[in-house]
Amino acid sequence: MTDTLSTIVAPEGSLEVLSQHEVERLRDTSGRGLHELLRRCALAVLNCGTPTDDSREVLETYRNFDIEVIQEDRGLRLKLDNAPAGAFVDGRMIRGIREHLSAVLRDIVYVANEIQNNDGFDLNSSHGITNAVFHILRNAGVLRAGASPNMVVCWGGHSISREEYDYSKSVGYQLGLRHKDICTGCGPGAMKGPMKGAHVAHAKQRFKGGRYLGISEPGIIAAEAPNPIVNELVIMPDIEKRLEAFLRVGHGIIVFPGGVGTTEEILYLLGVLLHPDNIDMPLPVVFTGPASSADYFRQVDAFIRTTLGEQAAQRYEIIIDDPEAVAKTLCHGIDKLTLFRRDNDDAFYFNWRLTIPLDFQSPFEPSHAAMAALNLSPDQPVHTLAANLRRAFSGIVAGNVKEQGIHAIEQHGPYKLHAPGELMTHLDELLKAFVVQQRMKLPGSHYEPCYALEG
Repeated sequence: MTDTLSTIVAPEGSLEVLSQHEVERLRDTSGRGLHELLRRCALAVLNCGTPTDDSREVLETYRNFDIEVIQEDRGLRLKLDNAPAGAFVDGRMIRGIREHLSAVLRDIVYVANEIQNNDGFDLNSSHGITNAVFHILRNAGVLRAGASPNMVVCWGGHSISREEYDYSKSVGYQLGLRHKDICTGCGPGAMKGPMKGAHVAHAKQRFKGGRYLGISEPGIIAAEAPNPIVNELVIMPDIEKRLEAFLRVGHGIIVFPGGVGTTEEILYLLGVLLHPDNIDMPLPVVFTGPASSADYFRQVDAFIRTTLGEQAAQRYEIIIDDPEAVAKTLCHGIDKLTLFRRDNDDAFYFNWRLTIPLDFQSPFEPSHAAMAALNLSPDQPVHTLAANLRRAFSGIVAGNVKEQGIHAIEQHGPYKLHAPGELMTHLDELLKAFVVQQRMKLPGSHYEPCYALEG
C-alpha cells in the first residue's frame, strides 16, 4: 500500500480568490473542464522526489488521488484526497511543495481564462504566440525590469550518472559564486545539480536574492517533477512555449549530457539561432560535462555538423571537465550580450528581438502519422530541417515518458521515422548510443525503443 494523506490546504502566494466560472471549470471532469489537467499536474508536484520517470506509473500508483477547489468567503482552499504522504511533515504540507502547487493552479487558471479563450491572442501567428509566452511569464512574476542579465539556462538529462550530476553541481557552484541565477526544466538530474551548486555558492556569497527558476509543461511534469530547490515555478501550456520561454528569459545556455529531450532542446536552440534574422545575435552557449562525457559530446557534435552544418557548430563551445572555465565563458558572453542589448535599446528581462519561426512555435502532436510524415531531407533550409528534427526527438520523448505517447506505442507499435541514408546512419548511431548509455530512462529501467528508423 502506498502511504497517502487527505487534507485541506490554502494556496501559498497571491492566488487567493477565483471567480465562480473559474472554480466550475477546475471542478469540471468533462473534456471541456480543467479538473483532469489540474489533478495530473498537482499529483506531479506532490510526488516530488519519487525515483520514476513514467508518468503513467505515477498516475496508476495514485489513481485514487483527487483535488477539489473550494471557494470560501475567507479565501480559496484546496481539498486533497489520497495525496502522496511524502509531501507532508507531521500532517502539514512542506512549504516549497505548497508554493509549487499554487503555481500550478495559478498557471492553469491564467492560461485557460486569459490566453486560450481570449481573442486578443492569435495563437496561430508567431507574434501572437510570443505575446502569450510573455504574458504567462509576466503573470508568474518571472519578468523583472530592473534586473541585470544574469539568468543562465541549464539543460541536460534527468537520467545521468552520479559523476555527471556532481559535475553539473560544480558548474552551478561556479556560476553562483559569480551571482548568476539558474533556470532549468525543474526536474532531477542535470536540472537539479546546477541549482543545488548555485544555492550553496549564493549562501557563501551571502547573496539572498538567488533565483532558481523551473519551467515545465503538463506533458512532462509528471515524469520530471519539480525539484525542491526551485523557488519560482512556471507551467507553460506545451513544450513549444516552454522552449520559447527558455530562450526569451535566458542570457546564456549550458548543455550538460542528456538524452533525446536534451537533443530536442539543442535542435530547437540551434534551429532558432540559424535563422537569418538571428545570425548576429549574441547568446553564449556551452556544452559541458566531466571527462567521462567527452565521447558523448563528440558524438553530439558530429551529429550536429552532419545534419545542420559547420555554421551550427560555430554557435556553441565545448568545454570538458572545467567548471570554472564554463562559468567564466558564460560571464564573458553575458557581458557581450548586455552591451548588445544596451546598444539596441532591448529589454534585459525578455528577448523580444529574437526571431522564432512559426515552425518552432506551433504545437506538434506526435501521432504515428505525424511522425512518419516528418520531412528529414537535407534539401531544405537548415533551420527548417532543425525544426523537423526537433519534432522527431519530441515524439521520442513522448513515447518514452508521456502517458499519451506510451499508450499510443502500446496500441500501434513504435513510431516510424523516414530519413535519407547518411542522416539516417548518424541518427541511428546517436539514438543507439543513448540506449547503451541508459539516457532514455532512469538507470535500472528496461527500455524498449519507441521508434523505428526507415530509409
